[in-house]
Amino acid sequence: MTFAWYDVIGTLGVGVIVVTYFLLQIDKISSQQFIYSLLNGVGAALILISLYYDFNLPSVIVEAFWLVISVFGLLKYLMTRAK
Repeated sequence: MTFAWYDVIGTLGVGVIVVTYFLLQIDKISSQQFIYSLLNGVGAALILISLYYDFNLPSVIVEAFWLVISVFGLLKYLMTRAK
């Protein structure tokens, strides 16, 4: 089995999302924090990079939504902070 560079990127993205969710569950971060949405967005983006090279439509759909929702969370945080 070969492990291409984009597989490493995608696996790193999965790791980021899993660690973020674990940190949320053990109350080390809050879903209201900037870092939560940032890490989720980074993880989704990394997975999408790997999916560009090894396409899977259902995975692209879920990761695209994950990224869009994360960007929404970041914008919401920034707009709330600006007030």
